[in-house]
Amino acid sequence: MKYKYQLILIGENEEFFKALEIELRRGFDELKILSDALKIIREQEVETEYSGGQPAFVIYAGHKNNITGRQLEILKNQKLDGNIILPVFNKSFSEEIHEFLSNQNALTFHNNITKIKNIVLEGFELLRKNRKLFISYKRAESSNIAIQLYEFLERNNFDVFIDTHSIDKGDEFQEELWHRMTDCDLILMLNTKGFLDSEWCKQELDKAHLKRIGIVHLLWPDCDFADFAHIAHSLKLQYENFENSNVADVTKGILKENILPEILNLVESSRARNLASRQDWLITDFTQAANDNDAEVNLQFSRYITQKLENGKIKVFIPTVGIPQSINCHNSQKLIKQIEDKEIESITLIFDELSIRNYWLEHLDWLNEYLEIKTLKKSQFNKAFSK
Repeated sequence: MKYKYQLILIGENEEFFKALEIELRRGFDELKILSDALKIIREQEVETEYSGGQPAFVIYAGHKNNITGRQLEILKNQKLDGNIILPVFNKSFSEEIHEFLSNQNALTFHNNITKIKNIVLEGFELLRKNRKLFISYKRAESSNIAIQLYEFLERNNFDVFIDTHSIDKGDEFQEELWHRMTDCDLILMLNTKGFLDSEWCKQELDKAHLKRIGIVHLLWPDCDFADFAHIAHSLKLQYENFENSNVADVTKGILKENILPEILNLVESSRARNLASRQDWLITDFTQAANDNDAEVNLQFSRYITQKLENGKIKVFIPTVGIPQSINCHNSQKLIKQIEDKEIESITLIFDELSIRNYWLEHLDWLNEYLEIKTLKKSQFNKAFSK
């Protein structure tokens, strides 16, 4: 396999490196990308194995008292190449990380392996960098906790949608709500006792299923678990997870701080699987359209689709989850030009336009008149194969 995602590991924390490699290969598997596409490069291999023309991400997990001149040289060269460097530390950033990396954002590696994995996948552009989350809840039963989770997840670098905070006054409320939902990685659903009695909540659940958006369920202690027992991504809350847990009415309180990291980990671990699932549906629908029009297309290992033309050139189609942006066009063009050695006829982002507002669809149509990279709605998949 010619094209690789390069993970460069610098430092002496072998235990962390082994755990991260296992987690990353699991992440590649969840995204349905061949694990052979991940290339682990140790510091002694950088000179012979590293390729500047392919994506790379650098992890430094060492101590400044042990850093070598060779390690510093590698870090400086990687920085010059424009690659992301993530320092990870044990207890104290200032006491453990060398001053050369003092301006880099860093993380402790304790209880953060899933988060670090996702940061690497985002660096490889296999996960979206805009980590969007939609909180669905019944106002009368969980407003306090919805706001608590909104603030907690925002602090952990999620772009969180909550109806009371995220829609401008005077905007078309319901249309904007569906528009925002369709662009989210996940829905965090607060399943209180009366959640399914709310018409709005039922609509949000139905819309999520229609758009095939992954849901993480937080199940309240008095919620009938049998209704959700089949759901993989769920957490059953106990009364002791709430402040003032001796009070049976859990509609007015907030969650204890010690349960919040568990919720965060559940959200983090669900993102990749949901992205792959939504891409699968787009790929299946597009491939079916090709088959209906007697066209042959092929799914490549980096999860884009190619169609070989009679002139030897190829058309490239990239499944795009959520709402396409102009930056998606730019990044897709860079990626495909790195991967493909064949001459490219065109690059098109394919997407599901259901619930995207008309003003944005008109904007995408306008961009199609000016940008080299085009977008194609699901309802127009057959158009891609018209003679």
